[in-house]
Amino acid sequence: MSYEAGSKECRHLIEAKESLLLAMESLSNISSTDILQIQIKEIYNKLEGLHDKRKKIEFNS
Repeated sequence: MSYEAGSKECRHLIEAKESLLLAMESLSNISSTDILQIQIKEIYNKLEGLHDKRKKIEFNS
């Protein structure tokens, strides 16, 4: 991880995002996976939004 997570929830969100990045990297080497890569990126972006919200909650606590 690139930095210390503020909570277990943040740590799990970071781990999930890292897993998706690895999946996208693996799929980039497989033909005909463009749609899957797009779907994974959309999920990644949703997790990023959740992570941003969680960081704001923790910062304001």
